[in-house]
Amino acid sequence: MADSNIDRRTLLAGTAAGAVAATVGTTGVAATAAAAAPGAPGAPNDWKHASAGTRGSEIAVKAGRDKEGRFGIMFKNTEAYAPPEDLLRSLAAQMGEPTTPNPTDLDNPRIPAGFTFLGQFIDHDMTLDRTPLAEAQADPLALTNFDTPVFDLGSLYGRGPAQDPDLYEADGLRMKIVRNANGVDDLPRRADGSAILGDARNDENLIVAQLHLAFAKFHNRVLSEGLATSLAEAQRITRWHFQWVIIHDFLDKVAGSEVVGRYLNNKGQVKREFYKPKNPNRPMMPIEYSVAAYRFGHSMIRAGYLLNTRTTPPGAAAIFGQEGADLRGNRPLPARLEIDWWHFFDVPGRPAAPRNAARRIDGKLSLPLFNMPATVVNDGTPSLAERNLIRGVRLGLPAGQDVASRMGVTPLTNAQLGLPDPDNAGWQGKAPLWFYILKEAELTHAGERLGPVGGRIVTEVILGILEADKEGFLKRKPDFRPTTPIAPATGQFKAGDFLKFALNL
Repeated sequence: MADSNIDRRTLLAGTAAGAVAATVGTTGVAATAAAAAPGAPGAPNDWKHASAGTRGSEIAVKAGRDKEGRFGIMFKNTEAYAPPEDLLRSLAAQMGEPTTPNPTDLDNPRIPAGFTFLGQFIDHDMTLDRTPLAEAQADPLALTNFDTPVFDLGSLYGRGPAQDPDLYEADGLRMKIVRNANGVDDLPRRADGSAILGDARNDENLIVAQLHLAFAKFHNRVLSEGLATSLAEAQRITRWHFQWVIIHDFLDKVAGSEVVGRYLNNKGQVKREFYKPKNPNRPMMPIEYSVAAYRFGHSMIRAGYLLNTRTTPPGAAAIFGQEGADLRGNRPLPARLEIDWWHFFDVPGRPAAPRNAARRIDGKLSLPLFNMPATVVNDGTPSLAERNLIRGVRLGLPAGQDVASRMGVTPLTNAQLGLPDPDNAGWQGKAPLWFYILKEAELTHAGERLGPVGGRIVTEVILGILEADKEGFLKRKPDFRPTTPIAPATGQFKAGDFLKFALNL
């Protein structure tokens, strides 16, 4: 693996350097990509990602810390933590990684890079808001939870073939996949290049777009193999295998099997310690999760990625770089950037190298996110770190140490976190929850996975939402296990196995 990482670094050196050059010295910040109106795959791309899925997240500061709607407070007996914003900006200014492209010590040996983007796909599935526009306008704080954050692949299936026929083939069973003008499989697209999806956020970058495409192919292969004869059955099989991967691969990688075992027993029963929504049928999304803990993924993003080694030059690209050559989406997939997924996941029977590693989870962001280009954001705040820190205060997040104490975890001190404040004049001996969770991972597990506070929040919320899904396998068939021909004969089923079946590798 060491040699493969050297090869990958060599291939990406120019790509990452280009990404850095494209971001240093730029100004501006807004949304990262456009997203279609909820539940309307054919709508113009005039909804911004920064607001997509976050309607109602201001509930703690505008309605009260005991209120629940689409969002709510997980630890209701904690106070909002509001250090001065100039102090937050000062902290954010220190959160950029070293300028050397792909430094060796930032590789995460535990987590392949594909889980960064699987995490983004999972987030979009949870936060998709398909509340009808009239109801959304009448309830701006989202105190009524019209939607549920279940893992139903709403971004893939939309509202079904009757209401969203452009997502489906003429038979109303198979998902529509096209061969584009570049000669590669792609999502169906409009004349302006944007994909026709149940959630346009999945077209933000070419990696997530291709992951979405893989899910469509999994669904279609379920049908072609005769494992289902109806749309509903093909959807159920696809959803349950997705849910299995979330539990037994994604959570295992980012939080640890012992943390998963703390909340899920071998009978498929979920234990609730702190995530206890008032309405279990329409569970709220805790802001501690959505605004802090789950944003650990921002620290995992690299400046650039190797997508394949079969093109000349090899298919490598920056997250943000020269437009048309980087990984931004909303355009037909270029042939040179078609992904061979074994560079992102462990795919059985495929080469183990070279493989992109995720960045370690730590108190740093890669430079393209630390200083985003003006072509991506344009509101004067190019630092994603600054945006996350200030957003946490404005939405009423508690401090990291307060959450740790409520969980019975010995809090890390600000000195340990690298926030010395001898006079308690600014930080007051506490730290922003998002920063605390990143540093906790760095200090307790060398950044290879989340620490006790971050890992428990992410795991308990995801498992709690899975349990609340009346159509999910934890409710319908808790003894469900992937089997052949989808799963290997060993019974093991991971993200790489999902892709192996989906793409018939």
